[in-house]
Amino acid sequence: MELAAEKEGTPGGGPQRNVKEEQVLEGVRLKEEGCLKREEMDGAQVKEEPQTKPRVGCKRKLAMSRCGTCGTEEAKYRCPRCMRYSCSLRCVKKHKAELPCNGVRDRTAYVSLQQFTEMNLLSDYRFLEDVARTADQVSRDTFLKRPKHKKYLFFMKNRARKQGIFLRLLPNGFSKRKENSTVFDHRKQQFCWHVKLQFPQSQAEYVEKRVPDNKTINEILKPYIDPEKSDPVIRQRLKAYVHSQTGIQILMRVENMQQNIIRYYELDPDKSLLDNLRNKVIIEYPILHVVLKGSINGVQLLHQVKSESPQKLGEGN
Repeated sequence: MELAAEKEGTPGGGPQRNVKEEQVLEGVRLKEEGCLKREEMDGAQVKEEPQTKPRVGCKRKLAMSRCGTCGTEEAKYRCPRCMRYSCSLRCVKKHKAELPCNGVRDRTAYVSLQQFTEMNLLSDYRFLEDVARTADQVSRDTFLKRPKHKKYLFFMKNRARKQGIFLRLLPNGFSKRKENSTVFDHRKQQFCWHVKLQFPQSQAEYVEKRVPDNKTINEILKPYIDPEKSDPVIRQRLKAYVHSQTGIQILMRVENMQQNIIRYYELDPDKSLLDNLRNKVIIEYPILHVVLKGSINGVQLLHQVKSESPQKLGEGN
């Protein structure tokens, strides 16, 4: 009987074992598929990471092909002002000469919120610090803090007249009156002039403040057109004057001419500012026109011998 039961139970146990084995094999297959999917996902993340999160400190190559000036060489530099690409120092200078660009980054340029970074934030912070420092220096300046009342203005005119200069001051509200920073130094007993320099051949204009009247015009122009001592950016803009073979002339417009006739004095660059301004009418401050010799066709010069008497020119002071 026992043998019969064993024989009868054998066919019933066979199917149960097969079902269990199939379930185990299916579980192993599912685990293998899950592992493969995980490996594929990990590989995809590894490949995407360098694109979305570049390594900190790695140098990114400039994304351009050719120089924006010559168009032949591969670019190596980018102008912080106009963002133009260049390949060499020669192309950098050429693009500054061709475009109205000085190569200095515009610290007040607009930056969108999407492109705003920590470097922009730091730059803005430093810019505000510089503005606060400049405002503090102006507030401490004794000359600028001193109110220019009518009594002081009359003193300035009388002092200038004693030196042979016929100084005329405009009413409040005129732009030249606001710009004028001319003062009289009581300790040194001399004028410190506000001087405007105009370079028509380069379409440039600069302002010099607190220029002592014993300084020569050549010394005033040295930071602008001297081949060695001038500022590189200014020298590049005024290269027509720096490399001029004919030389320069210093002109100043004659004020109070009748019938609005335009005439100019020719000043001596080797003499002091005081010597050049004597016996001339100055409205607020002197404006010097620096021109190249031979390029003043149509400009009529009025020499001191042919000019009207200083007393007539100085009327109204």
